[in-house]
Amino acid sequence: MQATLIFLLAGLAEIGGGYLMWQWLREGASGWLGLLGSIALVLYGIIATWQAFPSFGRVYAAYGGVFIVMSLFWGWLIDKKTPDTYDWLGGVICIVGVCVMLWPRN
Repeated sequence: MQATLIFLLAGLAEIGGGYLMWQWLREGASGWLGLLGSIALVLYGIIATWQAFPSFGRVYAAYGGVFIVMSLFWGWLIDKKTPDTYDWLGGVICIVGVCVMLWPRN
């Protein structure tokens, strides 16, 4: 449960920070959004290290799969862009991959 919470917190910081940077640099929003986005991205880097998994590469690969699905929800809820069937299928494939990577090994 703790690992899931950390994945979600890190995802919100990473996706939210990237979104704020996008708004600043691509959409002409205030530089303050860029600053907030930078802070959120630094927080993402810190939060991601809280995972108990011993392998950096494996954890960051798993983050990628989780963030793909979180990005679909972000786009749906924030940008009002409804994911299609192929988006959801890809998301399910990513989550299955995350589960395989993080499955306990002997």
